[in-house]
Amino acid sequence: MQASGLHPDFGVEVRDVDLRTVTADHLYPEIRELFERHSLLLFRDQDLDEPAHRALAELFGPLEDLRDAEAGMTPTRPMVSNVATEGALTDDAELRLLDIKSNFFWHTDSTFLPTPAISNILVGCTIPASGGNTEFVSTRVGWARLPAELRERARDKIVFHSFAHSRGLVDARLAAQEIYTKFPATPWRTSWRNPRHGAEALLLGAHAAGVEGMSKQDGTQLIEELMAAVTGPEAIYSHRWRVGDVLIWDQRAILHRGTAWNFDEERTLASFVSSARESDGIASARP
Repeated sequence: MQASGLHPDFGVEVRDVDLRTVTADHLYPEIRELFERHSLLLFRDQDLDEPAHRALAELFGPLEDLRDAEAGMTPTRPMVSNVATEGALTDDAELRLLDIKSNFFWHTDSTFLPTPAISNILVGCTIPASGGNTEFVSTRVGWARLPAELRERARDKIVFHSFAHSRGLVDARLAAQEIYTKFPATPWRTSWRNPRHGAEALLLGAHAAGVEGMSKQDGTQLIEELMAAVTGPEAIYSHRWRVGDVLIWDQRAILHRGTAWNFDEERTLASFVSSARESDGIASARP
């Protein structure tokens, strides 16, 4: 296994690994160590079908399901796509496109849930001729580089995260859909401490709807100030997808967003998000 840097602040490309062969005892400990240290991992030329993708994601934590699979049923692999695919949140073409556009805002997956995510494993399936990149910044490096006054002003704040709020940034019709409104707003502290090495990272993103004890205007201003401070152009790694690419990132320490492409072309990525365990340091982020 060899690794080389993707960005000066974070991320590595890992080579000489077939992710289909990874088990709890074989290669996963080494991959998890890279994950803890570098936050974003890229594996090229992989052939992860649904069962192999699922097995890999389950090593990081229980699989998240936003579609309420019936008891005893295996959740369908979620697909991020502008075309109708199995596992999509909606079959409505207009709403599906609006949902894709909502992912163009910087966000951390699933902060609106009572159990947040630890990882996302995203697989490149169908890639357009141009555009459709996924961009990343390190919220661990971003937190450390915040002006001391801003970091201390943010440290004790509690932020409410709402799925409907992030969809409302695009269109009120999207925000009103039951798939988004069924999740009540969830409060989190503004930082999450990694229990393995003690580093803190900013816990924020497009789901952040307000700050406890602050007016809507003042809370929004603080959220925007923090987001701007950690997402400058120099902080961004922009990933140009190829079929067979696999990206794995630490939701505790990364913000990500999609970018636009010609929506007449298909772009389909397969995603399994894994929920964090208590051993991942959730307690440090709870109010």
